[in-house]
Amino acid sequence: MVETLLGYIGRPFVHAFMTIERFGLFILFQAKLFKLYPLAIKRYKIVLAQIDVIGLGCMGVVTLTALFTGMVLAIQLYNGFHQFGAENFIGYTVFFSISRELGPVFASLMLISRSISAMAAELGTMRVSEQIDAIDILGVNSKEYLITPRSIATVISLPLLVIWFDFIAIGSGYFISTGVLGINPISYQETLLRLGEFDDILTGIIKAAIFGFIVSSIGTYIGYHTNGGARGVGESTIYAVVYSAVAIFITNYFLSALFLYLDM
Repeated sequence: MVETLLGYIGRPFVHAFMTIERFGLFILFQAKLFKLYPLAIKRYKIVLAQIDVIGLGCMGVVTLTALFTGMVLAIQLYNGFHQFGAENFIGYTVFFSISRELGPVFASLMLISRSISAMAAELGTMRVSEQIDAIDILGVNSKEYLITPRSIATVISLPLLVIWFDFIAIGSGYFISTGVLGINPISYQETLLRLGEFDDILTGIIKAAIFGFIVSSIGTYIGYHTNGGARGVGESTIYAVVYSAVAIFITNYFLSALFLYLDM
């Protein structure tokens, strides 16, 4: 009874220590991975193939997410702005919130669920089936061959997905505001053009590039170090999705705080 109670109390601390240990190994892995990036130029065809899989593969789900995000945001903002007679500011608010926050975060989450999970599962399967060991035996650097093209492809693809997300979400918000909610389209556009800035879009693109590096590194690291057979592949996929999503929210806070400080 006492041992069970102590085990129940101590288990969270053990898991926390193991998480910190994995995070430390992940940081070390990041430094080593960055040195291999220039070598990926030799394998540009693999990078292009990964851009097709990682980036274009997410276009459908990103488009649907952006479409309904813009519409819902416009409706909810209308409920608040209408009480103060400030409906014309909906356009700028939609633009600002989508380009700076919702676009990078939502597009990253869709990429995590669609591509990072598949990335971790694919590398995990290759690890447990000893395909990665075979690549190393052949004298090929498996990290350069398998990891760096995926990381570079994600860093390139995610900012492009965010730009597409912004375009669809802002456009759908405009059509809902002017076509359904009855807001004057001229006033809507004038307010958006007067207050909107390119820096807002650029902020989201910078966030997306950083998010892409983080989630691709997490997904490839977890998949590359999978063990435990088929069950281990499933666990690696879960860990890759969960850790990547949590990392996005944490990183987004610090980046938002940093950009706010720089704008002051």
